[in-house]
Amino acid sequence: MAFSTDTKTALHCFHCGEECVNTKIFVAEKNFCCDGCKMVYEILNQTGMCSYYDLNSSPGAAQKFAVRSDKFSFLDDASIAQSIISYKDEHQIHVTFYLPQMHCSSCLWLIENLHKLESAIVNSHVNFERKEATIIFNHQHCSLRKVAELLTRIGYEPYISYSDMGKKKPRINSSKIFRLGVAGFCFANIMLLSFPEYLGIDTKEKSLMLLFRYINVILSLPVFFYSAGEFYNSAWQGVKQKFLNIDEPIVLAIWVTFFRSLYEIFTGVGGGYLDSMSGIVFFMLAGRVLQDRTQKKLSFERDYTSYFPVAVTKVNGSDSITVALPDIQLGDTLKIYDQELIPADAILTRGNALIDYSFVTGESVPVTKEMGEIVYAGGKQLGGTIELLVIKEVAQGYLTSLWNKDAFKDDLTKDRSFVHAISYWFTWAVFVTAFTAGIYWYFINTVIMWNAVTAVLIVACPCALLLSNTFTNASILRIFSNNKFYLKNASVIEKLAVADTLVFDKTGTLTTRAYQSVVYEGKPLTNTIKQKIGTLASESSHPLSSAIANWAGVLPGNPLIAFEQIPGSGIEGMVDDDLITLGSSLFVRGKNDTSRHNGAAVYVAVEGVCLGFFKLKNQYRASIPAMLKRLTSRFTLLVISGDNDNERGYLRQLLGKNADLYFNQQPEDKLTIVASLHKANKKTVMLGDGLNDAGALKQAHVGIAITDDTNNFTPASDAILDASKLSQLEQFIQLAKANKVIVVTAFVISIIYNLIGLSFAVQGLLSPMIAAILMPISSISILLISFGFTNLTAKWLSL
Repeated sequence: MAFSTDTKTALHCFHCGEECVNTKIFVAEKNFCCDGCKMVYEILNQTGMCSYYDLNSSPGAAQKFAVRSDKFSFLDDASIAQSIISYKDEHQIHVTFYLPQMHCSSCLWLIENLHKLESAIVNSHVNFERKEATIIFNHQHCSLRKVAELLTRIGYEPYISYSDMGKKKPRINSSKIFRLGVAGFCFANIMLLSFPEYLGIDTKEKSLMLLFRYINVILSLPVFFYSAGEFYNSAWQGVKQKFLNIDEPIVLAIWVTFFRSLYEIFTGVGGGYLDSMSGIVFFMLAGRVLQDRTQKKLSFERDYTSYFPVAVTKVNGSDSITVALPDIQLGDTLKIYDQELIPADAILTRGNALIDYSFVTGESVPVTKEMGEIVYAGGKQLGGTIELLVIKEVAQGYLTSLWNKDAFKDDLTKDRSFVHAISYWFTWAVFVTAFTAGIYWYFINTVIMWNAVTAVLIVACPCALLLSNTFTNASILRIFSNNKFYLKNASVIEKLAVADTLVFDKTGTLTTRAYQSVVYEGKPLTNTIKQKIGTLASESSHPLSSAIANWAGVLPGNPLIAFEQIPGSGIEGMVDDDLITLGSSLFVRGKNDTSRHNGAAVYVAVEGVCLGFFKLKNQYRASIPAMLKRLTSRFTLLVISGDNDNERGYLRQLLGKNADLYFNQQPEDKLTIVASLHKANKKTVMLGDGLNDAGALKQAHVGIAITDDTNNFTPASDAILDASKLSQLEQFIQLAKANKVIVVTAFVISIIYNLIGLSFAVQGLLSPMIAAILMPISSISILLISFGFTNLTAKWLSL
């Protein structure tokens, strides 16, 4: 992609850091890329809050798209507002807004100091991990709409979607944290009180030893009855399904250690091994908590309601009113502004429509619609304001009916982990060993019999397997998360490891959604004319104009005299002493002509003479061509796109003659293709980014949603991958494959340990107390092996 030919050092926006195409926007000797960024700076400067810029360099988000003054008027509707707020009394309202623009400490500082901008705001608290701000304000002096507009003015426009209506925020389940805390407290104190007995307490202090034992019993009760509940529930589910999962032998080990300890303590035989029981629970809960940490900040179960706005503008005679989406009826006339989504299937009745359907159909080129044509829900209007006559209610539109099809819903069948299979046979082997040892010692020495049976069950507890699997998974999830690859849960790691087929969407996945690749065809352009074209194009917020402005550059000093933009058609203006016209063939030449190009094209004329046209297409993401060539030797590759086949030749060159390429595919077609691969017993990974990919993502063995911002909308999926890391897909799969090797390696080491321990236990030479001491030592060593091998593998893969 070519940029401005101006040799001067590029100026960057003081607020957001983007390059300043228009160099005339500045204040207080600070340059800004647009009037929006300048306005935010002025607001903060007037209120003495420019410390915002001291914490981080250029911390703001670009404000190039102006927000109309009545955008949040729907919050004046009491029923809509009530569905969004979380608490209201006579004086205060509590509301939580999702602010996807938050990204640094400057953002956090500014949001938590909103009271300095608006005195009616009592408090604002940020959950940075979830990109949410909970704001408490006095509604007698400030409205909910005013709070939303304040956030928007300073660059943090709240994202309020249709799915937020009437949906109360789910309470974060902290039960595992509480269970872990209880287990950790009790485990530490039981260990502390057990040390005197381990080290040999004086016989004169027997009463003190008994006291310590009884305190240990009291401390063990919360662990046994509360903290271990996590494993009881899982084990009971396995029993009901007649399936032996790994938690069942864990529960048996907990019970054996607990009740054997009670027997020894209350009969005076020994001190028991309640420290081992509490240690088992603590370490395994810790692993599961670590596993859960990476999933909290993202949503993996989103549908079309998370994509649609809460309300739209309805034309009511000569006036306009705001209506909630559920209240839209057949025959209503809706007013759709620039950059707004179309919520229902409708007929265009006024204005020039240029609809971006890329997120719904995958078609990369915006579609021009004329009066009388049907426009479908989910498209985004680019340009001016249009009016639409609703012909289908929101719940009956094309996009909604597509999403509600049975094939797009969750497949409730779950693959069982290989760990359960290992645990199944290992558990039966332990049972047989314990039973055999018990029978043997029953006929020789019944006293030794119980010691032998108990020691076998403790030493051979499969907690090492569970710990290895849990902590290895947690470590891999952490590494993935650090590389902006977020998995829904740990089971996705094993599914990813067996993948043999990779299916890619094209638009928005292999390519960026921004128009960046510009090709000019026509009469030669001088450098001056080229920059004049770029100067005019920079005044338009249309994505096609922005691409041309970046390609052509601008004249120094921005000598733009005047211009006029015709929404949906083009832009015309005087630059220096030349009349420049940019737009559609009809706007520039007076007639439609697509015979010379296939795809998006912008014609250009100088002083009424058409010089040629710009062809615009998506740019492939960095390193994607090289990645595809590497993957061809290891996986079966497919590309399924809703876009046209202009890129067929290029993709064939990258993927080879054996790859299957599908173009102009509807969402149902994508689903059908992936379903056929599933029936052929292929382990398919589908990578897509739009609602048109939702069904295929669900149908695939693993569905990965690709996004340029992990906080923006993504369709329901098993994983979310930041687009900048897509080129590392091969490394991610390799690390997933290493997961099984690491778990099995750690388990083999634990088996060797178990065999040595069992050889002493079955002979009655290993007391339960010694076994109890050795068990946590073994568990800790397994954790170190799991973390060590995982981190070494990740380092080798450059992750």
